[in-house]
Order: sequence, then C-alpha cells, then structure tokens
Amino acid sequence: MGLLTIGSFLFFTGLVAIVSYLLTRKEKLDSQDGYFLGGRSLGAWVIAGSLMLTNLSTEQLVGLNAQGYSDNMSVMGWEVGSAIALVLVAFFLLPRYLKGGITTIPDFLEERFDSSTKQIVTLLFLFGYILNLLPPILYSGATVLSGLFNVPEMLGVDYATSIWIMVWAIGIVGSIYAIFGGLKAVAISDSINGVGLLFGGLLIPILGLMALGDGSMTDGFQRIVEQSPEKLNAIGTERDPVPFSTMFTGMLLVNLFYWGTAQHIMQRALAAKNLREGQKGLVIAAFLKLLGPVFLIVPGIIAFNIFGPGLEPMEAYPRLVNHVLPTPLVGLFAAVLFGAILSSFNSALNSTVTLYALNIYKPYINRKANDAKVIRNGKIVGIFLAVFAMTVAPLIQFVPQGFFQYLQIVNGFYNVPILTIVIVGYLTKRVPAIAAKISLALFISVYAVTQLIWDGGVHFLHILGVLFVVCSGLMLLIGKLWPRDTDFVLEDKKAVDLTPWKLLYPMGFAAVVAMIVVYVMFSAAGFAR
Repeated sequence: MGLLTIGSFLFFTGLVAIVSYLLTRKEKLDSQDGYFLGGRSLGAWVIAGSLMLTNLSTEQLVGLNAQGYSDNMSVMGWEVGSAIALVLVAFFLLPRYLKGGITTIPDFLEERFDSSTKQIVTLLFLFGYILNLLPPILYSGATVLSGLFNVPEMLGVDYATSIWIMVWAIGIVGSIYAIFGGLKAVAISDSINGVGLLFGGLLIPILGLMALGDGSMTDGFQRIVEQSPEKLNAIGTERDPVPFSTMFTGMLLVNLFYWGTAQHIMQRALAAKNLREGQKGLVIAAFLKLLGPVFLIVPGIIAFNIFGPGLEPMEAYPRLVNHVLPTPLVGLFAAVLFGAILSSFNSALNSTVTLYALNIYKPYINRKANDAKVIRNGKIVGIFLAVFAMTVAPLIQFVPQGFFQYLQIVNGFYNVPILTIVIVGYLTKRVPAIAAKISLALFISVYAVTQLIWDGGVHFLHILGVLFVVCSGLMLLIGKLWPRDTDFVLEDKKAVDLTPWKLLYPMGFAAVVAMIVVYVMFSAAGFAR
C-alpha cells in the first residue's frame, strides 16, 4: 500500500470531517430537537443522502456482490424493492409522524396505546441495535478495510489483531460523530460520503465492464449476456436467495419496516424542516435505490466472468476492486468505504442513544431532568455502548461461517412485529393497547418456533407475511370485541409545516414505474435468458 494511497485516504476522510464541523459548529445541541433531530432543519437532498449512506454498509457491498457472484440478480429485491416502500412511507407514514411531532417511533405507540407498549418496543429496538447491528457493522467494515490496506503486513501483526485495530479505529471515529456531533453532523457527513460512494461505487462496474470487454463497456456487458445470462435474472425461484414471490409478502413488509419504522433510518425524515422536504427526500432516495444493483450486485457478476467460479464469494468484490481500480484511486475508494461504514455505525449509535435518553432515562430514571441533562446522560451511555460494540465486534470472527446470512432472519424477531402494531395503530381508532401486546407476543413466539424449532421449508419472508396478516386480523378482532373507551385522534403538535409536496403523487408513481422497468430489464423479457 503506497504513500499516495494512504495520503488520498486521509485527505478525503479529513475533508469530510472538516466540512461537517464547519457546517455544524454553530448548531445548538443543548435541546432535544437540536441534538436528536438536527433542529428539525434537514432539507430533501441531505435527507436522501443520509438515508442512502445509513443504509449502505460493507455487508451490502461485499455480501450482495458475493451473492451476485454465486447466484443471480434475485437479491436485488432488497434494493429495488425499497423504492415502493419509500414511496408508501412518504404517502402514509411521514405525514402522521410529523403531525404528531414525535422524536422516536415508540413515541407514537405511547399516544396510541400506552406507555408499556412504548417501552416494550423500545427494548426490542435496543435489542436489535446493540446486539444485531452495531457489532456486525464494525466487524464487516474492519475485515474489508484490513484487507484493502493489508493491515497485517503493514503493521506486522496477525489477522485477528488487525481486526481489533480496525474495529476500534472505526468505532472511535464513528462515536465522535454520533455522540458529540448530534444528528446533523451525522447527516452532513453522510451526504458528503454519499456523493463519493455514488461515484466510486459506479466506477467499479464501469471499469469492470471495460476490463471484461477489452476497453469497451458495451462489449463487456455483451460478454456477460453471452456467457452467463442466467445471472442477470432477477425473477428468483424458490431455489434462489430471494424468490420473486416474497416481493409481495415479507419482502415488502421488511422494507416498509426498515424505511418507515426503524429508528436509525426514520430519524432522518423526522428531522425534516417541513413535510414537503421530508417527502421529497424520501422519493429522491427511492430513485437512488434503483441504482443499487449496478454497484451492489453487477460487480459480483463481472467478477464471475473475469475470474471464473473458483473464488470464495466473499472475496469477489475486493478482488475486483484491486483488479480494476488504479492505485491512486484505491485510497479514495477506501475513504468512501470508510464513510459508508461510519455512517451505518454512527447512525445506529445515535439512534440507540436517542431511544435510551428519551424513552428510558427521562421517563423512568429522572423525570425532572432538563434537556441538557438528558443529552449529557445519553452521551455517557453512548460511550459505554460504543465500547461494548467495539469489544464484541472482533469476537464475531470466531462465529462459524455463515453468520451474516442469519442477520436478516434475526431481525424478523422485531421488525415486522413492530410494523404490524404501528400500521394497525394508525389505521384504526378503537383497537386497545392489550391488542398490541398480544400481537407482539404471538408474532415473536410463533416466529421463534418456525426459525428455532420447526423447519417447515417455508421461506422466512413468507412466514413474516403470514404472521402480519394473522396478527393484524387478531388486533382488529380484539378492537371489535373489546374496543378502547374513546376514539384515538392524532393531535397536530405544530412541530413543522405540514404542506405536502405538490409533486409527490406523480413522482412517487414514476418511481414505482421505474422499479417495474428495472425488473423487466433483468428478466427473461430483458437481458436474462
């Protein structure tokens, strides 16, 4: 690894930090809205950029390209399928969130049901973030950067030690953004890194196709069509990682939860300066997600056609990067990857601190605490959580191979169960709190049986879809038989201007049509055979 590569990495990383500091140094971080929601001042492009970077991580860059290398384009359901979810969130959920003036998603559940429902959901979120999000982000990022910089050789240490070093390097920098900069610093750095990731991510398949086509992108793509057209098929069968049928069941629900209910994602839209900017940011993100397969899956297919089938799938993307990227640009690309890793980590950490400070510390530990004290205690807990994640993350290397394929399955223990009670809560007025608690208990327990005890050969996304319908129906039945005493009315807290974006419906419709076009292109009717 040359000095030019290291220098370009440090330059871009430092530039992002300096720009983020200059743009946020005058922000007031002594109030809840200022620290946790960036003063409710984020514009559409910052929201869209931050959403994209928070979502993207090395797990996707390496993991999805690995599945493109070993399987086909069916895994693009996680990316392209997000477009319709983002549009639905802009149409339905965001206006209600901003009208209620909430800071965390569980805030609504307290108003709609009761405080115990809010706390149950808060604990489910914290469980997912602390155990199933923060450590894997650090570990996957450390493995990629360690390999890209060849840290063991550069520092003269073994592989395990290099992982510890990179985990703590990523964790410390990410913690500074998340704990001491507040949400706006996170969002600004996300947006800058987002530009770099978009250009850098798109550069890899461009250079890969040129390498495959002896200097011609068109010839390179034609070679894929001729040699491995089956890999360009996004209409997955039951034998593929993502069967196309799941797009209409659990996949849609998981994407709806992720983009419309997950705290570390939705917190960006909750920080919008008004409803118009929030809706616009979500729709922009929907269009950007349609580009995802180009740099998250296609490079894996290119690697298959360049190197053949003999690689370990997880090696496909790093191998392609080193093969096609000019040495001076490796450092810049590593800096962009570093930014993507930081974004995922500091966003999850910031949201974890938000959930703890506002939903546990303030109501149960110190009800009389002012904003400054709530924020100070949140920062202290954030430091402990960061240290915990940095301590646990390197231990993941000792978990048997295949650990990451279970992350989405484990997320099913809390994502769609929470989405179910949020959706029913907004759509009904008389369903009582007990219905939400019964739904959560039934959903989680039955899902646990299907994943841990009984294997019926049914895809976990289909199981999530079935349970969503069953538990929603159960809540409606309880609401019919034992309704709450009064109708729920969503109060307008006057937090922001609620004038909707006038182009929401035509642009939202255009995003859905574009999603369908992408699927047609990557099917037997398009490039696949």
